[in-house]
Amino acid sequence: MDPDRVAHAVHSLLDLIARLRGPNGCPWDKKQTPSSIRLYLLEEAYEVVDAVERATSEDLCAELGDLLFQVVFLSHLGAEDGDFDFLEVTERIIEKMVRRHPHVFGDKTVENAEEVALKWAEIKRAEQGAAVLSSSSLERVPPGLPALLWAHRLSERASKLGFDWASSDGVYEKVLEEVEELRHAMRDGGRDQVAEELGDLLFSVVNLARHSGFNAEDLLRQANRKFLERFKAMESRLNAADITLEGASSFQMERAWEAIKSEE
Repeated sequence: MDPDRVAHAVHSLLDLIARLRGPNGCPWDKKQTPSSIRLYLLEEAYEVVDAVERATSEDLCAELGDLLFQVVFLSHLGAEDGDFDFLEVTERIIEKMVRRHPHVFGDKTVENAEEVALKWAEIKRAEQGAAVLSSSSLERVPPGLPALLWAHRLSERASKLGFDWASSDGVYEKVLEEVEELRHAMRDGGRDQVAEELGDLLFSVVNLARHSGFNAEDLLRQANRKFLERFKAMESRLNAADITLEGASSFQMERAWEAIKSEE
């Protein structure tokens, strides 16, 4: 990678945003605040995730650019307020990554990725100031994450503090226990109890996914995409038989759905 080209590209992006925010810039960009653009930041991040899942390099390149713009834009707003600028953001992340990878940039050694994760957690706790209580440690997991990912990170953090099942078998038994509690709630409980038991079941399933080496957020996104593709195929099959989705019977939709599954 050409260092001069990198420097030129970064400076050009910084200058572009400064012009957008300048006296003769864009009225829309000039009125934005960190609070007003936070949803755009989330949207761009999810579009990056979607491009990764679809394995489309051209789209991924474009979406990463959109996300980078939001990061640099926020950095510019920080500079306007005198809090920080893009240079400080960049220097701080470099410093942190070097500090948290002593096995790469220092004299420490690790055996595998799992040990890296443990050392990372130790270094992070030291950065935050000696020992911290489990509750305060969990509170550092951003609550603005999607619910499944939040549950994954909460249980993952608790696990690193020693609060976890010994194996996935124990988590599976917990899932079965929650299913039984949900069954009783649906039979004898009220709406609030059913809602609570459904939540407990979802949280247990997230833990089962984590113990099995998966992330429930990723798994559900994959399941959503599979459902979407099957539904589109079912609709096409019905249309080919001159049956509209609105006019199809439950039996016709189920038959078309099963046919799609069998062809897969």
